[in-house]
Amino acid sequence: MLDQARLATTVAEGASDHDAAHETYGVRLRDYLQDPAFRSSEGFPVGDNEAILTLSDPPAYTACPNPFLADFVARYGKPYDPDQPYHREPFAVDVSVGKTDALYRAHSYHTKVPHLAIVPSILHYTEPGDVVLDGFAGSGMTGVAAQWCGTAPGSYRRTLEATYAAEGRSLPRWGARRAVLNDLSPAATFIAANYNIPFDVDAFAAAARTLLHEVERELGWMYETRHNDGRTGRIEYTVWSQLYACPHCGNDVVFLEEALDVDTKRVREDFPCPSCGAMLTKRRMERQYETAYDRAVGDTVRTPKRKPVLIQYTVGGTRFEKAPDEQDLATLERIAVLPLPPEVPTVQLPYMHMTHERARMDNAGVTHVHHFFLPRAAQALGTLWRKANEHPDLRIRHMLLFAVEQAIWGMSVLNRYQPIQQGRPGGSQVNRQMTGVYYVSSQISEVSPSYNLRLKLDRLAASFAHNHSREGQTAISTGTCAQLAMPDDCIDYVFTDPPFGENIYYADLNFLVESWHGVVTDAAPEAIVDRAKRKGLHEYQELMRHCFAEYHRVLKPGRWMTVVFHNSSNAVWNAIQEAMLSAGFVVADVRSMDKQQGSYRQVTSTAVKLDLVISAYKPGAGFARRFGLEAGTEKGAWDFLRQHLDQLPRLVEKKGVLEIVAERQPSVLFDRMVAFHVQRGTTVPLSNAAFRARLREMGDTFVERDGMIFLPDQLPDYERAKLRVGQVAQLSLFVSDEKSSIQWLRQQLDPTVGGQPRTYQDILPAFLQQLRQARHEALPELGEILEQNFLRDPQGRWYVPDPNKAEDLEQVRRNALLREFAGYLNGRGRLRTFRTEAVRAGFADRYRAGDYAAIVALAERLPEAVLQEDPDLLMYYDNASLRTG
Repeated sequence: MLDQARLATTVAEGASDHDAAHETYGVRLRDYLQDPAFRSSEGFPVGDNEAILTLSDPPAYTACPNPFLADFVARYGKPYDPDQPYHREPFAVDVSVGKTDALYRAHSYHTKVPHLAIVPSILHYTEPGDVVLDGFAGSGMTGVAAQWCGTAPGSYRRTLEATYAAEGRSLPRWGARRAVLNDLSPAATFIAANYNIPFDVDAFAAAARTLLHEVERELGWMYETRHNDGRTGRIEYTVWSQLYACPHCGNDVVFLEEALDVDTKRVREDFPCPSCGAMLTKRRMERQYETAYDRAVGDTVRTPKRKPVLIQYTVGGTRFEKAPDEQDLATLERIAVLPLPPEVPTVQLPYMHMTHERARMDNAGVTHVHHFFLPRAAQALGTLWRKANEHPDLRIRHMLLFAVEQAIWGMSVLNRYQPIQQGRPGGSQVNRQMTGVYYVSSQISEVSPSYNLRLKLDRLAASFAHNHSREGQTAISTGTCAQLAMPDDCIDYVFTDPPFGENIYYADLNFLVESWHGVVTDAAPEAIVDRAKRKGLHEYQELMRHCFAEYHRVLKPGRWMTVVFHNSSNAVWNAIQEAMLSAGFVVADVRSMDKQQGSYRQVTSTAVKLDLVISAYKPGAGFARRFGLEAGTEKGAWDFLRQHLDQLPRLVEKKGVLEIVAERQPSVLFDRMVAFHVQRGTTVPLSNAAFRARLREMGDTFVERDGMIFLPDQLPDYERAKLRVGQVAQLSLFVSDEKSSIQWLRQQLDPTVGGQPRTYQDILPAFLQQLRQARHEALPELGEILEQNFLRDPQGRWYVPDPNKAEDLEQVRRNALLREFAGYLNGRGRLRTFRTEAVRAGFADRYRAGDYAAIVALAERLPEAVLQEDPDLLMYYDNASLRTG
């Protein structure tokens, strides 16, 4: 073991001698990695010792559970002192922050909360020097926000202070907070480390330019093409098209050559076969394959047949397009026989949802990681990776890899050719992969490394020009959030954006990049709903409960946790709240966060566009001791109520109106009291009726105003705000079952009672905020309730049907018929009794949707006589049969 004096000296001089600290702690980390007990800890990533050491930058960052977290907290944290006063109300402010900040966009990740959306919460709940924790840190924005509190530019500070002053809030206390960041994924923590550990920006910019220059010098011949006047052009990208077989003549069809309109640059839905002239669509043709020997696998592999059909290149700064000529094809053949660079990973894809259940990657010819790359792209990426790893300076080396890894998806076969961008021909082909899924298109843009990275490297340097990070401010760990190597009661605040249900398959999606690093996520403890890994909602809730229990253990008593929730499922919302409550937290407020720019799922689906922000607290140590003596008694119940009311926002003002604070309503207070007792295995001392009766009797202790309960010392603030504003929002109706859901929705959507038509995305955040679902209640999802009871206008807004309008009543009737038809579709065997009108409506609906197979399948279950004697049913059946062959 190293001399401790030398170790302490190294830590103290960390800012001036980063590599020395890395070397010293690297020796200690190597010792840990040789301990089988350390490596067997839950969530330990899959990778050998050398790969983990290469990726790590200890003590600040380790690509495995960080054994130096306790040292970090002991050195920089403040020991918990129960006599030190601390009080905060929830940060009851709806936050709206965009995703255009250059630093935020320096590296992409599947989900990210902008750091500027996190800064106000950290300022509110903490003091300078406090330690903030994010156990699902992703790309590390919580760490960036914590440091930003001390390094934010003056313009940002003035803007935020002006906003606070206008809202009547006390001004924030500026100063950096320290952060402990953890994530299960090595890909995520590597991004977080490079966001949060300082580096020499000028040295990085120079190294990045040198990197591209050296790759160009070594591989430039691969990206040369001949212009029509004999000059040499530089290829920006080559478009490859899938080959199909014509179902009529059997000849090859190069999809893009036949389907792409050369004038409009749009892909036509149907087009003639170049051999026989028959009209074709992609769906009616079969993909063509070829078999070749793969030296990396040691066996033959089947891959889709592809042909290069278009090259975009530059000559003298001017862009041109051409079809590949014989010289271009000869260059590609020369590249194809080159050995695969050793830097390119050749590991087999494991069985996982994203490659086997969501999309069969073997149908796209991808069974191993190197199959994601065409031969030229493999050579380029392998060279980039090798040269980045050769840089002698640790931080610059990691930053070069931080940049190069962003080209992995965009230089793979996942990069789709998209000739139309914002209605104009052309457009950038950089990083055109479909986000959140592995998807290989029938037309691929194979981009050059310079085309993909040159502007990105320049933007990276500019993004970090404002030096937001400092040495010793952040500790980053790779492992499960359920096991953090820190002592009890050491963290001042938790901000976290955990995975929710099956929104994103992080381990699956990170596998591609992590394979290049040689350190891969251990997906066993990943908190997710994943059929491929046999994880349902119950397993997800249990995994999240363990993580919240760990948050509860390390958080100081009386301190706060903020949870960003994003999911459109009532069931997931209930599961996450149950997990928090069972871990010991008490929910005090729910707000919304608008990140302004939607994710892929938000843009292309009915997913909610606002994140919910849950504020929960760990009860104070004094109350915990008292409750241990009073548990199961009325005194304990009222003691809980007093301390809980003390944690709730006294008032919430929004757009000149005072909102009803939902958590202060008696029904919610009773629910919180019950949950607090139940989660601790204690008898609930009061029934609902007794609770409400005693609450009225104790009017001097628990004061009621506008349907809310206040402590006496809280009331003056609310009354003054009420006099100043003069308007209080209508009391909210809570949702507990289907009936109350419909009542609440009518209140929201009916203009006669102050509502208005709204989209699903607008309704859902408010709906989840009001949801108080009973344990026994099988509540339908919001979308199902809307479909069954309301109508949607052409703009996608739901509204209350007007009983005086024939078309509204007809639409309601049609919806009921389609619900009945759906029941027929989901059944089995012959239909002996059924509603013919429902079948007619269903056939018409399925025909409009192009679901001809459903019509044929149900028709075959109908009595033959009914089908033959009903002209409408027979018409739909005959046409559907023809279209399905």
